Amino acid sequence: MIDTIGTDIPEGEERLRLDVEDGLGVLTLCRPRKLNAWSWESTRQLGLFADRIRFDGSIRAVLLRAEGRAFCAGIDVTAPGGAITGRSGAERTHHYYEGLRWAHERFRAFARLPQPVVAAVQGYCLGFGFELALMADVRIAADDAVFALPEAGLGVAVDAGGDLRIAREAGAGWAKLLALTGRRIEAPTAERLRLVQQFVPTAELSGTSRALAAEIAANAPLAVQGIKRGIDAYADAGMTEALDRVAMNAAITLTSEDSREGYAAKAAGRPAAFEGK
Repeated sequence: MIDTIGTDIPEGEERLRLDVEDGLGVLTLCRPRKLNAWSWESTRQLGLFADRIRFDGSIRAVLLRAEGRAFCAGIDVTAPGGAITGRSGAERTHHYYEGLRWAHERFRAFARLPQPVVAAVQGYCLGFGFELALMADVRIAADDAVFALPEAGLGVAVDAGGDLRIAREAGAGWAKLLALTGRRIEAPTAERLRLVQQFVPTAELSGTSRALAAEIAANAPLAVQGIKRGIDAYADAGMTEALDRVAMNAAITLTSEDSREGYAAKAAGRPAAFEGK
């Protein structure tokens, strides 16, 4: 079950950590042994931290970073509560739809923070990891970063709007190519497609991304926040309606037989045999 009402983070269950340093909110994905794989609980914690950051006047910019060799390798299929149940296919689809809408509300709270967010990406940035990075305002990638949306090969939809954000940044053609094939791209290609604004040697990622966030934080907060709101209002026109379609498509595919086949094939290391049902 998804915890939709809890506001605490039990010790030892941290998926993210927030540190406030010199005007920066440093938000860290902190499960390196799991390659920072994402779960419903990660989504809940992201929403909690977004609420804290939003009203903290000492935070003028946010640095989104990750511990370990990967930014986020995608969904944690071993996490408790990962699969949503129902008494029928229709009820299970309904539960997924409402669960995804709840998740989108948390992602929207993060993506629409008044403070600009700089993402520092290293290693694997796959599936939801890519989608999370795309929610940031500016992305800096290490030269070992690898990006992909592999969901279609598992029989499921891209469920957090990452394909829509790629269409916004790089154009519909690139969004379709990456989402429909699941192809991986490296940092230089991601920069060429305008999906990251800069790539640097891995050893320089921390310093470069922190310096950029600090540069933003040094400017006038009201001006910075107004600029972000204005650009987002233009760039995200139609995003709310599109995300509702994403939630429904994801709910249908997550309850399909094709998705069961896709995950089973992945686990067995064999090609999937999709039947469209």
